[in-house]
Amino acid sequence: MPTDSRRVPGPQDSRSPHWYGKHATRQEGDTRPDGRGDHDLRPVYLHAGVVSQATGSAYIEMGQTKVIAAVYGPREIARREEFTMKGRLCCELKFATFACRRRRQHIQDNQEKDGALIVLQALEPAVCLDRFPKSQVDVYITVLQDDGSALAAAITCAAAGLADAGVMMYDIVAGCSVRQCGERQLLDPSVGEELSQEGESAEDHGMVTVGLLPSLNQVSALTLDGHLQQQTAVQAVKTCIGGCQGIYPILKDCLVTSTRKKIPALDPKSSHASTEGQNGQT
Repeated sequence: MPTDSRRVPGPQDSRSPHWYGKHATRQEGDTRPDGRGDHDLRPVYLHAGVVSQATGSAYIEMGQTKVIAAVYGPREIARREEFTMKGRLCCELKFATFACRRRRQHIQDNQEKDGALIVLQALEPAVCLDRFPKSQVDVYITVLQDDGSALAAAITCAAAGLADAGVMMYDIVAGCSVRQCGERQLLDPSVGEELSQEGESAEDHGMVTVGLLPSLNQVSALTLDGHLQQQTAVQAVKTCIGGCQGIYPILKDCLVTSTRKKIPALDPKSSHASTEGQNGQT
């Protein structure tokens, strides 16, 4: 047979590398695979101002879930669009091609479009849209690695990016998810916990994601994927609200640190340095 020198010859049969990965197994009565309790959050890292070209930006890590958001605007709305005295918020959510175990496509799919609508629903009640009439603010969210609760991380990261951009808001938005597995409620689930498990009935499994305005104590977005009874759904929402309240202090500390870096007068390090410089000149 003629050989093609432009291609690398490979075996006719192959297996996915995920076959050889180690999968954590949980015995009955044990804690979660990563050692957390059912109502424990993963370690959260949040940093604002990571994209220099954007008006505002933020980067968040919730365990191995990594999301980055960039905010551009306000900018003038195109003339061909209808006139409005209120500003407009536009969101775009995209998974990186390497974000999941299976390669994602470059074209935006239905999951990404639905996620962008949920993020928009969570952010709109918090933004003062009447402060920038005839203008729009664009929020671009990219999931760099999906290890579970990517939608909740996207809501939190986008809200931090809007605040870093100086967009006037009534309150910051925090997102959190809960996975219902029978009688167990797993707060901030990982990707392995999000998948359906064998033995689940049709009425006790699902995924709940909540966007919360912590200072106002108002829910701005709520999504349910699966089947939950009424009492179970109410309890899952309360658990999500508790998780959002736990993320809120991290949001505040991140924004305070970012503001101090932008305004030298508020940064203790810079003020101390300037005082030493003045004393030296004197």
